[in-house]
Parts: sequence; C-alpha cells; structure tokens
Amino acid sequence: MLTMLKRIVQEVNQIPVFDDALSCLANRLIEALKVDSCSIYLADYDQQHFMLVATEGLAKAAVGQVSVGFSEGLVGLIGQREEPLNISDAQRHPRFKHYPEVQEDNYHAFLGAPIIHQRKVLGVLTLQQKQKRRFSEDEEAFLVTLAMQLAVEIANAKARGSINLLQENIPKDWQKSLKGVPGSSGLASGVGYLQDMMVRIHSHVPKRNDNQQEQIQNYRQAVKQTQADMAVLSERMQGEVPEDVRAIFQLYYHLLDANSLGRDVEKEIKSGWDAPTSLKMVVENYVRQFQAMNDPYMRERAVDVEDMGNRVLANILGITTDKNEKREIPEQAILIAEEVTAVMLAEFPSEQLKGIVSMRGSNNSHAAIMARAMGVPAVMGLSNVPIALLHDKEILLDGYTGDVIVSPNGTIRREFDQLVLEEQLLSERIHAEDTLPAITTDNCEIRLFTNAGLSLETEKNDNPYSDGVGLFRTEIPFMMRERFPTEHEQVELYRSLLEAEPNKPFTMRTLDVGGDKPLPYFPISEENPFLGWRGIRLTLDHPEILLVQIRAMLRASIGLQNLSIMLPMITSVSEVSEAKRLIRQAFYEVEEEAQEQGEVLHMPKIGVMLEVPAVLYQLPQLSKIVDFFSVGSNDLTQYLLAVDRNNARVADLYDSYHPAVLSALHTIAKHSDLLQVPVTVCGELAGEPGGVVLLLAMGYRKLSMNNHNLLKVKWIVRNIHRGSAEQLLAKVLTLNNPQDVREEINLYLESVGLGGLVRAGI
Repeated sequence: MLTMLKRIVQEVNQIPVFDDALSCLANRLIEALKVDSCSIYLADYDQQHFMLVATEGLAKAAVGQVSVGFSEGLVGLIGQREEPLNISDAQRHPRFKHYPEVQEDNYHAFLGAPIIHQRKVLGVLTLQQKQKRRFSEDEEAFLVTLAMQLAVEIANAKARGSINLLQENIPKDWQKSLKGVPGSSGLASGVGYLQDMMVRIHSHVPKRNDNQQEQIQNYRQAVKQTQADMAVLSERMQGEVPEDVRAIFQLYYHLLDANSLGRDVEKEIKSGWDAPTSLKMVVENYVRQFQAMNDPYMRERAVDVEDMGNRVLANILGITTDKNEKREIPEQAILIAEEVTAVMLAEFPSEQLKGIVSMRGSNNSHAAIMARAMGVPAVMGLSNVPIALLHDKEILLDGYTGDVIVSPNGTIRREFDQLVLEEQLLSERIHAEDTLPAITTDNCEIRLFTNAGLSLETEKNDNPYSDGVGLFRTEIPFMMRERFPTEHEQVELYRSLLEAEPNKPFTMRTLDVGGDKPLPYFPISEENPFLGWRGIRLTLDHPEILLVQIRAMLRASIGLQNLSIMLPMITSVSEVSEAKRLIRQAFYEVEEEAQEQGEVLHMPKIGVMLEVPAVLYQLPQLSKIVDFFSVGSNDLTQYLLAVDRNNARVADLYDSYHPAVLSALHTIAKHSDLLQVPVTVCGELAGEPGGVVLLLAMGYRKLSMNNHNLLKVKWIVRNIHRGSAEQLLAKVLTLNNPQDVREEINLYLESVGLGGLVRAGI
C-alpha cells in the first residue's frame, strides 16, 4: 500500500496543471483499488457548496456543473462530520441525495474522506462501487492517508491561484474580502497595478560555456550596471525615508561585492557554467541559507537576495524594463506583486503609490520596513487569491488588520471613506502631542524606548521622542561579513551609536546567533534550532567571540555612561555567572587602557533577557546578580505555547494574548517589583494598543518597541487611566482564550475614546 501511495503521489505531483493532476489522481485510484468510480469535490466557501472538479466513473459532463451544498447529501455529511464515511449501500442512507447529472444510479458501496488542511475542510474524496459491500479497513486507511497528502497540494494550489472555482464567469460586481498580514499601518484605496518581474532566476535553464573570460566579463559588467542602478535608486529615496532605512540598499552593494557573491559566481564559471547559470546556482544557495533561518527578519533577506539576483540576471541577458514602462500606472495605484521588494518600491513613482499588496512576505521584509518609513499602508502574505484578479481592480486596503477588499460595493466604499477620515483626524491628534511626556491621566509615567539594529546601517539619528534604546541587536554586522568582525570594527560601530545620544540609555544585546541564525562563515545544522546551540550558549562555548565583543562595547563606552549589556537566551543562573566573569575580565583589561589615556571607564549595567520559561522560576536568584530584566515577549510566547510562529501550519496558535502568556507576564512584573529589579518589555506586544494597556496594568513602566509605533504608544498612554486599565486586566485574566481577550480589549479602547485604534475589519 505504501509503495502504491508513493507512486500515485509522485506521478500526480509531476503534472503542472492542477485540474489534470486531479483527473489523473481519480484514474490512478480506480486502477490501484479496483473500484468503479472515484470523484473529487472541492469546497467553495463563498457559495457554501462542494463542486465536483474531477471524476472517473461518474458522468464527465457533470464536472464543474454539479455542486453539493455543505449540508446536503453524503458529501456534505462528510464535510460536516470531518471524518470518513463507509457505507455498503449509499442509496439507502437517509442523507443520500440523488443528482441525475452524475449518473450514479448503479453505484451502491460508498467510501468518502474529508480533505482537511489546518482544521479547514478543503474538499471530499470519494470511492464508489456497483456491488453492495463495506470497504475494508485498509482501503479506508489508504484513502484517508491520500486525502491528507492531497490537502497540502490543494492548499498550495489555492495559494498559487491554480484553483479557479470562481474565475470562469466572474460578474462585474464581483467583490472579494481577503486577509493578509499587516505590513505597514494605514488605510488606502486605489487601483491595483500588477508589477511584473523582468526575469526570474529560478526559471532560468542552466547552460554550460567554456569561454570563461567572456562569461566572467559579462558577469562583472552586469554587476557594475546593477550597482549603478542601485546608486540611482538609493539617491532617489533620499528625503523619502530616513537614512537608516535607505541603508537597506547597502545589502545589495555588499552581496555584489567581488569578495562576497562575486567570488562564488566566478568559481562556478571556471567550473564550466555560463554566467547566468553560475549566478543562479550561487543566488539560490544564498536564498536557501536565509530561508533556513528561523529569525523572521533574517529569513526575509532571502527576498532581497533573490531580487538582486533577478536584476543582475536581467543585466547579463540585456533585458530592460521597457515593458513595464509602457504600461500606464494609475494615479492612485496599489502596487501588487508576488513579492514586493525594497528596490521595487524605490523604482515606483512615489506620488502615485497609495498602498502595497505583496502575495508573499511578512512585516519583517525590507519592503514592509520601507513602506512604514514612507508612510505607505501595506498588506503582506496575501496568498489566498489568484494575483491576476487584483490587477486593474478597485482595492481598499487596511494596513492595521491586513484586510483587502477587491471591487467594493458602494456601501463598503462609503464606510471605508469614513474610516479614512477618522484616521486622518486621529493622526493629527497623535502628532499634536508628540513632544508631550508619556504620562497617564492619573500621572503614572511610562518610559518608552526603541528597538534598533535591524537595518545594516543602524539607527544613528537622534530620536527626540524616545527615552533611549531598549534593545540593540548586534547580529547584523556579524551576519553580513565573510568573517567575524574585528574588535576595531565593532568599536567604531558601537561608539557611533553611543555618541549619538550620550544622555540616553543604550542597551546592547550580546551576539544572538546560532542554529536559527547561522553565520555564513560559521554554519550550524540542527533539527530543532530554537532548542539548540544559540544565544548565550554559543558565546559561552566560544569565549573568544564574546570577549572580543564585550571589549569592543566597553572600549566604545569609554568616557560615556549610557551603555547597558544584555545577555540573550538565558536558561540558568550559572550562565549569567559565567558571562559576568568574562565581562569583569574584559572590563579590567579595558579599564587599564582607559587609565593610561587619562579616560574613565564605567562598569555598564548587566541584564538578562527573560524569554525561556525556565527563568520565570529563577527570578529571585537572578535578581541577586543582575541589574535589570528585559522580557522578550515574542520568544517567551513561542516557548510557552510550543509554537513556531514561522511554521504556517501552527502559526495561528501563536498569540501573545493567550491567557498563559498574559499570566506569565503578570508574574514577571509582580516578582520584579518585589525584588526591586527594573524590567522592560521589548517584544511586539509593547507596540500594540491592547498590549500597552495590559502591560501598564501589570506594572510595567518601561516599554521598548519599533520606532514607528512609538508616537502611537505615547498617545495611548496619555489617554488611559491606570485604575481602569487594572480593571480590564483583572477581567482579562479570567478569560479562557485569546479571542475573548481581544474582544474585551477592543471594548475597553472604545469606551475610553481610543476606538480609532481598533480595526475589526470592514
């Protein structure tokens, strides 16, 4: 059975047209199981029915014509019960419904299995036989197993737009409500404009070429042209986005450097491949490395690497953008692409860009970062509709919730216009108070910090609205090199950051790489990287790396007093003790140097990240040896719920409003207060309206967030009363699921006049 199953799945997977693949599957099942009929029905939730999409044994004319309601017939019963149905004589079953078009009068035995993906019924797979009999347990198990595998293929086909249940006769007033991931907040309306890529490196056919010098010359010339293109685009973005965001283009420069990607490409050329093929091999290898990383920001860099490869390939092949330039761009355009990139945004006329829809990607992509910097609403990861259906259609886009409405009716459009007006008024109110302190209506002061370090050239500009940097990620300088950065290189970077705002605290996290964020020159392969060799575990095993970084931080802080050092991925007190021993060792070495120069070196405050659940039970012991705690709510949520938020199959289970997560955060706040240890929250929850209210009520007085959320959070703080927030918390902690928590939070925000921050959909 297993061999037969593998053979069928393998054959079906090789058929590019999905409808043909389903027909082949039905045919192969009849041959393999010796049954008289096999049929496949797919669910259409808009029409609330199962459509017959493939059959072998029933009338072929019924395909695409016969539909079974979700509450009708045996197919509907399987969908309702979400389990197999095995009947010896289907026509005598009380739920049997006769459909003359399918011509099944002679069939009696019936076996059906639901096709389920992520708790959603996608369809039903059925077998029928003329004789009256119950199908065997082996046959039933085989069909269930096949249905499970088919579910994944159907889900992927839906994402690709290969399933066209609605496309054949789309009415002019067709309207579709879609859901994606918020990438950049804001509301936008306009006309969809589909951005075509010139070439795609994945579809390039490999070729060999023995003329190495010519191919190397072709590659180098294409690189020069691409670098020139990047320089023009970077210059075009000057004034459009902050300098640190514009530094995104430095990733392209780095990868195009002869000592980086170029060396590998030329090596492939010298082995006998032509320039395009060599580029394809190297770029795809880089893409695989980035995609293997579990850190969401670093995984998104695969998009930039692929985009850069496409552009170099286009220059090698001499392909220009004339095709796109001839297409007229709407005055109010919603840019649509399979994967929007930062360079794509830089190329697009900014005065016509009103919003962004990316079928793939997340809010960590460079496109999302640039969109936020440009103030352009964006929705990412919108993969549940054929992309072509969005082109040249009127689109309403909600960057708060990830909602996208295609071809809205008049009522929806009027409601959306009202939301746009409300948002404009809200934005004006927020910016009117941007210089005022973050103090609640009952005079409770909250200190607001920023998370930094995601762009290659990090946030060096003065930020008058923040109280300092609560989390600086030091990984990027390590990850974008061919070797470990020298102590001198690190000192220069850290010094420039500490000097930018010398009177504000600046917390640097020690190197947090490992199984989920491998360095290109220090690869690590692990089956479960989140539970593997990462963070403090790696640097303690390699004290030579940690000591160099700590010395660099200390040397950069000579004469200053704003440095704090934070240790990531702490699991035990012994890890902190060992790390502090190394910090003291580095301090004495650097202090001696400083004294020789007549300078003063101050011992920085040492803190730990609370992200592994084990440390929640060691807070009293840790409080004796550290100066502060910092809650990494993202990883803490992930570890508490045993959910990899980057795994699409379980990502829906990841929720920082889960009662267990809120209870853990409340416990940390209470214990930190009793132990008199300052504590900061530096995860995404600290930048969300509901999260801010709950964290304040728990007792947190320091929040660190992405820069673009800071003014919004300050405005929330200035418009709530600590007592009412505490009442909300008391009620929320009694609830059973995250959905109920969100509903209570939204009701609260509405009641205190912050309803403009609630986007429950349109």
